[in-house]
Amino acid sequence: MTSGSLLLGIDIGTASAKGVLCTPEGEVVASATVAHETSFPRPGWAGHDADAIWWGEFVQLCRILLSGRYGPDDVGAVGVSAIGPCMVPVDASGRPLRPGVLYGIDRRATAEIDLLHERCDADAILAVGGAPLTTQAVGPKIRWLREHEPERYARTAMIQSSHGYVVFRLTGEHAVDRHTASYYTPLFDLASMTWADRFADEVIGLDRLPPIVESTDIVGAVTSTASAATGLRAGTPVVMGTMDAVAEALSVGVTNPGDMLVMYGSTLFLVNLADAPHIDARIWNTAYCLPGRIAITGGLATSGLLTSWFRDLVRGDGGRESVDYATLGERARSVPAGCEGLVCLPYFAGERNPLHDPDARGVFAGLTLGHTQGHLYRALLESVGYGFRHNLEVHAEIGAMPRRLLAAGGGVQNLSWVQMLSDITGMPQAIPERTIGASYGDAYLAGLAIGTVPEPGAMEGTWVRLARMVEPDPRDRAVYDETYAIYRSLYTHVRDDLHGLARITRNTVGYPTRVDRPA
Repeated sequence: MTSGSLLLGIDIGTASAKGVLCTPEGEVVASATVAHETSFPRPGWAGHDADAIWWGEFVQLCRILLSGRYGPDDVGAVGVSAIGPCMVPVDASGRPLRPGVLYGIDRRATAEIDLLHERCDADAILAVGGAPLTTQAVGPKIRWLREHEPERYARTAMIQSSHGYVVFRLTGEHAVDRHTASYYTPLFDLASMTWADRFADEVIGLDRLPPIVESTDIVGAVTSTASAATGLRAGTPVVMGTMDAVAEALSVGVTNPGDMLVMYGSTLFLVNLADAPHIDARIWNTAYCLPGRIAITGGLATSGLLTSWFRDLVRGDGGRESVDYATLGERARSVPAGCEGLVCLPYFAGERNPLHDPDARGVFAGLTLGHTQGHLYRALLESVGYGFRHNLEVHAEIGAMPRRLLAAGGGVQNLSWVQMLSDITGMPQAIPERTIGASYGDAYLAGLAIGTVPEPGAMEGTWVRLARMVEPDPRDRAVYDETYAIYRSLYTHVRDDLHGLARITRNTVGYPTRVDRPA
């Protein structure tokens, strides 16, 4: 290994941040993780402190990774990713004017979505940007800022993304990658891959949006100020990077049309690579992190968030029994497929694709006195599989059915969960040997930018090696088909009542929050 050849990748996630140092051959020589909380101060709000979490944990991970065997002179380039699409307004000095507003789990801008649909026409928005206005879109959240915090809006010099803010702190340069820009609906033109001014008057002037660059572009170099904070060598190239989902997709070899990432994270997210857009209001068409490629994306609003919620719920405060994921998994495996008549709707934070329903709510249906903790937990796991199957059916309907599923994320450690999803969908899933996550993809993007790693088509065998294939078990297909049909029917029958409950929730005082920081 030569001096300055290592590639640093850091990803800021919903619940933790992770960093890796990699060789140009893809060997991970150092890694570190730090955990953080997400603020949920009001119903439908979710936020992060941009300085304390996005930048602060980037700094912390740099300090950890450069404090051992390897130092600043060993790093040849830096790649960054983070959750998204997020929105943080910054002033003329680049200082955040409020906490960052998170992606689709933040539902504060539903009124603004309705307003923009009324004034701009939903069909026109879809035609221009390739994606509908949903809670995942940044445009309505900027409009929310304009409506509800006009003083901050007036002082806003730039709307930054999560990883874009980190890149700015490193280099002093504002920029956004094409994939992240794709989610700034209705401000992005998918055909030209540039900002669109058609609806800008209803949201914000394009001069307050960062320049759009490729994920593989070098935005700038580590400044002396950033060097003093992070320990990185001043002058080290900084790559634009991208959102966590596509960085993770790249990390496991999603490089060809028909490849789909199934990301088992806080939410289940899907990245399906295509050779052209497939415009449909149920999914999002976006630029990919590699030039010239289209990513059809979508996902559930919850996944790992459900399992952590349930673990914390059954563990309780000061309870006599210590319940962990392994124990819950064992109890779930003792329950047969279909949970003996128990079905869950996993809409505990509304739902993203393909429903786009922020007022959906979670449901357990079919409960009896014979159901146990294991039944409830398995029903949660199966519900994610049903939501996944629903998304796959949409991809098939629009002519973009994936040919290969690549599973990644922390949830793949639960192989029985991965097996459930294959059994429910009838599709095999390949699990790469390294499922490190987006930080690994960030390191690869850094190497691609400076020309030290193999081209994407040659990743397999070096950066990507497949460890196992999870094949669907046909024995449970009949019960899953029957239960899935009930899952689909259940939502249509209870939707209006769920929306009524959501209205009650919006008026609730004292909504639980995990931290005291406002969002």
